[in-house]
Amino acid sequence: MSFFKDFKEDLTQAVNELIPEDDAQKIIAGLKGILADLDSGDLLMDPTVEDIHMFVEAELTKRIGDAGKRLHTARSRNDQVALDVRLILRDEIAEIRKLLHALLRTLVKIAEQHTETIMPGYTHLQRAQPVTLAHHILAYVWMLLRDDGRLVDTAKRMNYCPLGAGALAGTTYPINRKQTAVLLEFTAPVPNSLDAVSDRDFCVELANALSLLMVHLSRFSEEIILWCSWEFKFIELDDAYATGSSIMPQKKNPDVTELIRGKTGRVIGDLTTLLSMLKGLPLAYNKDMQEDKEAIFDAIDQAKLCLKTFDPMLATMRVNKENMRAAAAKGFINATDCADYLVKKGLPFRDAYKITGTLVARCIREGLTLETLPIKSYKEACDSFDQDVYDAIALETCLNGRISEGGPSAAAVKDQLAAAKAAIEAL
Repeated sequence: MSFFKDFKEDLTQAVNELIPEDDAQKIIAGLKGILADLDSGDLLMDPTVEDIHMFVEAELTKRIGDAGKRLHTARSRNDQVALDVRLILRDEIAEIRKLLHALLRTLVKIAEQHTETIMPGYTHLQRAQPVTLAHHILAYVWMLLRDDGRLVDTAKRMNYCPLGAGALAGTTYPINRKQTAVLLEFTAPVPNSLDAVSDRDFCVELANALSLLMVHLSRFSEEIILWCSWEFKFIELDDAYATGSSIMPQKKNPDVTELIRGKTGRVIGDLTTLLSMLKGLPLAYNKDMQEDKEAIFDAIDQAKLCLKTFDPMLATMRVNKENMRAAAAKGFINATDCADYLVKKGLPFRDAYKITGTLVARCIREGLTLETLPIKSYKEACDSFDQDVYDAIALETCLNGRISEGGPSAAAVKDQLAAAKAAIEAL
């Protein structure tokens, strides 16, 4: 509540005409005392009072007398509620961004450690082409940086002050809405009094940003679940982020990621609640809008909980580099490079594609990979093959040959890492 700090010095002449100076000082001191007692637990909300605003006014009047009855001058609960929600959400966005930034730094650290950890890249959940774990992790870095940008944009559009709009049509008192906005660290007042009390776009925008953030965490969680399975065994989670089975002693279940995946649906549901609540409301305030708080606060709580868990879970996971590379080798993800080898020898691509397909089929029949297939078998398929084919289809060659910007080669990943670190440092 830093806006109390210099309130005395910033009182305007107009306010002095409405509220005598002595009463103003009593109100300020009384409000500070109420705030301190609420924070310490010495003062508890009275559940019999209609709402927080009436509770504060009644408590203030009890403490300072009739001066407390002036508190509600030029105010309505409509503009006060709209103000309070914005103030709370502004702080919550800042907290969520801190958690997000910590996760981003963890991801970059993991990527830096695995620039040479080769793994299969997938399409349709089928092994497709070689990448590195660093390249894979960086894909999530860019997703989460976009999430951070959406939170920033939401905070900017939300940072306008509704106070002074009254119930819906402003007030006859000579108040200074611009000064109020400055004291509360808003960009400016909301321009229209009807919009000021009926707008909950900022709740929807925040819920949307959080839903997309959760979708990204959920996609990553799904991959972690797959990677933990015996079918992949690419990583192992620390025991703190997995549980056993009640009857199967061999099980180590990635429950945390499953919970995050499930909570994503909950946050998306909160967004749907807000959109559904608003879609049929005429201007200005309607009681339906009380539903905004449960939905947006729940979305915030779930997102914060998941971010707080996701970061240390990734920081403590163990990567099985050997299994990742073995999966890349067995998936024929260098088949495209084998075909390219023949194209560079002068064959049309379609012929090269067909020849490589027959070689892959032969490897499958004989339990081999393109890297272990004898040169004799290569030459039986096409005379253009020579011993240098093994260099051409080596996973490292396939990987580092993809030098286009944003690709998985060592040089491209190095550039990505530098750009990601710079973007995170600039947040």
